[in-house]
Amino acid sequence: VQLQASGGGLVQAGGSLRLSCTASGGTVSSYFMAWFRQAPGKEREFVAGISRGSISTYYANANSVKGRFTISRDNAKNTVYLQMNSLKPEDTAVYYCAAMEGTGWGLGDYEYHYWGQGTLVTVSS
Repeated sequence: VQLQASGGGLVQAGGSLRLSCTASGGTVSSYFMAWFRQAPGKEREFVAGISRGSISTYYANANSVKGRFTISRDNAKNTVYLQMNSLKPEDTAVYYCAAMEGTGWGLGDYEYHYWGQGTLVTVSS
Protein backbone atom coordinates (compact mmCIF):
# COMPACT_ATOMS: atom_id res chain seq x y z
CA VAL A 1 0.00 0.00 0.00
CA GLN A 2 1.17 3.53 -0.76
CA LEU A 3 0.28 6.36 1.60
CA GLN A 4 0.05 10.02 0.64
CA ALA A 5 -0.06 12.55 3.46
CA SER A 6 -1.22 16.11 2.94
CA GLY A 7 -2.70 19.09 4.72
CA GLY A 8 0.28 20.53 6.51
CA GLY A 9 1.09 24.21 6.52
CA LEU A 10 1.77 27.29 8.58
CA VAL A 11 -0.75 28.20 11.26
CA GLN A 12 -0.78 30.52 14.25
CA ALA A 13 -0.93 29.18 17.77
CA GLY A 14 -4.50 28.32 18.69
CA GLY A 15 -5.40 27.53 15.10
CA SER A 16 -6.44 24.28 13.46
CA LEU A 17 -5.33 22.02 10.63
CA ARG A 18 -6.63 18.76 9.24
CA LEU A 19 -4.15 16.29 7.88
CA SER A 20 -5.18 13.63 5.38
CA CYS A 21 -3.59 10.31 4.54
CA THR A 22 -4.92 8.66 1.40
CA ALA A 23 -4.03 5.09 0.53
CA SER A 24 -3.60 3.44 -2.84
CA GLY A 25 -2.95 -0.19 -3.57
CA GLY A 26 -4.72 -1.21 -0.39
CA THR A 27 -7.57 -0.25 1.88
CA VAL A 28 -7.04 1.70 5.11
CA SER A 29 -9.69 -0.41 6.81
CA SER A 30 -7.35 -3.40 6.61
CA TYR A 31 -4.63 -1.78 8.70
CA PHE A 32 -4.10 -0.20 12.03
CA MET A 33 -3.45 3.38 10.98
CA ALA A 34 -1.43 5.90 12.90
CA TRP A 35 0.05 9.37 12.79
CA PHE A 36 3.57 10.02 13.98
CA ARG A 37 5.52 13.24 14.08
CA GLN A 38 9.14 14.23 14.16
CA ALA A 39 10.29 17.62 15.37
CA PRO A 40 13.74 18.97 14.46
CA GLY A 41 16.43 17.20 16.45
CA LYS A 42 13.98 14.77 18.03
CA GLU A 43 12.97 11.19 17.48
CA ARG A 44 9.80 10.31 15.66
CA GLU A 45 6.95 9.82 18.11
CA PHE A 46 3.50 8.30 18.06
CA VAL A 47 0.66 10.82 18.01
CA ALA A 48 -2.57 8.92 17.40
CA GLY A 49 -3.87 5.64 16.03
CA ILE A 50 -7.14 4.06 14.95
CA SER A 51 -8.05 0.41 14.97
CA ARG A 52 -8.98 -1.60 11.91
CA GLY A 53 -12.68 -1.47 12.67
CA SER A 54 -12.46 2.17 13.76
CA ILE A 55 -13.81 1.05 17.10
CA SER A 56 -10.86 2.25 19.10
CA THR A 57 -8.64 5.28 18.93
CA TYR A 58 -5.40 5.86 20.78
CA TYR A 59 -3.56 9.04 21.63
CA ALA A 60 -0.17 9.65 23.10
CA ASN A 61 -0.44 11.25 26.51
CA ALA A 62 3.20 12.25 26.71
CA ASN A 63 2.90 14.94 24.10
CA SER A 64 -0.47 16.24 25.36
CA VAL A 65 -2.36 15.86 22.11
CA LYS A 66 -5.25 14.06 23.73
CA GLY A 67 -8.23 16.37 23.77
CA ARG A 68 -6.83 18.54 20.99
CA PHE A 69 -6.26 16.04 18.19
CA THR A 70 -8.77 13.60 16.72
CA ILE A 71 -7.99 10.71 14.41
CA SER A 72 -10.70 9.36 12.13
CA ARG A 73 -11.10 7.18 9.10
CA ASP A 74 -13.32 7.46 5.99
CA ASN A 75 -13.32 4.04 4.38
CA ALA A 76 -15.27 5.26 1.34
CA LYS A 77 -12.47 7.73 0.59
CA ASN A 78 -9.78 5.32 1.76
CA THR A 79 -8.43 8.13 3.88
CA VAL A 80 -7.40 8.68 7.48
CA TYR A 81 -7.53 12.14 9.01
CA LEU A 82 -5.90 13.92 11.91
CA GLN A 83 -7.87 16.93 13.04
CA MET A 84 -5.60 19.19 15.07
CA ASN A 85 -7.11 21.97 17.16
CA SER A 86 -5.65 24.46 19.61
CA LEU A 87 -2.27 24.06 18.01
CA LYS A 88 0.82 25.02 19.94
CA PRO A 89 4.33 25.92 18.76
CA GLU A 90 5.56 22.63 20.22
CA ASP A 91 3.32 20.80 17.74
CA THR A 92 5.65 21.96 14.98
CA ALA A 93 6.95 18.85 13.22
CA VAL A 94 6.82 16.73 10.12
CA TYR A 95 3.77 14.51 10.45
CA TYR A 96 3.75 11.03 8.98
CA CYS A 97 0.95 8.55 8.49
CA ALA A 98 1.72 4.87 8.86
CA ALA A 99 0.01 1.52 8.46
CA MET A 100 0.52 -1.68 10.38
CA GLU A 101 -0.32 -5.11 9.02
CA GLY A 102 -1.65 -7.96 11.08
CA THR A 103 -3.30 -7.60 14.44
CA GLY A 104 -2.60 -5.38 17.37
CA TRP A 105 -1.08 -1.94 17.44
CA GLY A 106 2.00 -0.25 18.77
CA LEU A 107 3.72 2.97 19.73
CA GLY A 108 7.02 2.24 18.06
CA ASP A 109 7.64 3.39 14.52
CA TYR A 110 9.58 0.18 13.86
CA GLU A 111 6.30 -1.74 14.18
CA TYR A 112 4.75 -0.11 11.12
CA HIS A 113 5.10 -1.48 7.64
CA TYR A 114 4.10 1.39 5.38
CA TRP A 115 4.77 5.11 5.59
CA GLY A 116 3.63 8.25 3.87
CA GLN A 117 6.14 10.89 2.85
CA GLY A 118 5.39 13.34 5.65
CA THR A 119 3.75 16.73 5.72
CA LEU A 120 5.20 19.73 7.55
CA VAL A 121 3.18 21.50 10.20
CA THR A 122 4.56 24.79 11.49
CA VAL A 123 2.85 26.57 14.36
CA SER A 124 3.92 30.14 14.98
CA SER A 125 3.65 31.83 18.35
